[in-house]
Amino acid sequence: MAEAMARVGDLELCYEQFGDPGAPPMLLVMGLGTQLVGWPDGFCAALADRGFRVIRYDNRDIGRSTHLRDVKPPTTWQLLRRDRRAAAYDLGDMAQDGMGLLDALGIADAHVAGASMGGMIAQLMAARHPGRVRSLASIMSNTGHRWRGMPGLRIYPLFLRRPARDRDGAIDSAIEAFRRIGSPGFPFDEGEVRSLAERSWDRGHDPAGSARQLAAILVSGDRGAELRRIIAPTVVIHGTKDLMVTPSGARATARAIPGSELVWIEGMGHDLPREAWPRIVDAIAANAARAGAPARQAA
Repeated sequence: MAEAMARVGDLELCYEQFGDPGAPPMLLVMGLGTQLVGWPDGFCAALADRGFRVIRYDNRDIGRSTHLRDVKPPTTWQLLRRDRRAAAYDLGDMAQDGMGLLDALGIADAHVAGASMGGMIAQLMAARHPGRVRSLASIMSNTGHRWRGMPGLRIYPLFLRRPARDRDGAIDSAIEAFRRIGSPGFPFDEGEVRSLAERSWDRGHDPAGSARQLAAILVSGDRGAELRRIIAPTVVIHGTKDLMVTPSGARATARAIPGSELVWIEGMGHDLPREAWPRIVDAIAANAARAGAPARQAA
């Protein structure tokens, strides 16, 4: 299905769907500065083949969704100080965006899977809207604790570098970033990363929007207490070689959410390598089955 727009409060959110419209919905929430295409087409198709109506969308301030261009982006100093005045919104507002998208689509409840910042948003959806989240998959994410799941020291320069000024520079920058944070246990597919970077630039490049999203993460604090209220069946999926959100974040998340299952992907970093899709899709589908959703076997 082609991309479409949904009105959610004062925002327009861009979304796309895969699979049978009558199947149980699976809402996919992507991470910091990453558009809906960050959920690879083939990954979405694999979930659809397992019996889900898959919905991926651009968070606010990214891609083709509304950008808050009238809000000044935070400075590096404000981000380092976690200055609340630097944030135009927080993760709770972004979780409400996802609920609003479900409302716009006439969906009462859905399975939810989120990656990185998207995992943080998905966690809050499950904690604050328990009747609307059938199951939760928190992928390469954390609880917001200051010392759990924080980036490795060699990753910090990625946050501080100047944004690329042109298409070629942005593509080269993305390839460099994924070489650092990607999965050392799987082949690095430069062509796939390049294609994603090209699609992302062409859909809408906005470093200021990514900075506002980063401020939303930093001011949202530790969500651990809230996560203890989650009642949806939950799977926590994480790579053993993740340098962006280190594995301690997964352990903290699994400890915080009652009854959650922790699934490690050996050799995976902070990306979704094609060779790991079957394991990740299996884990998401098996967890959803705990809530009564179909869990078809992969062909």
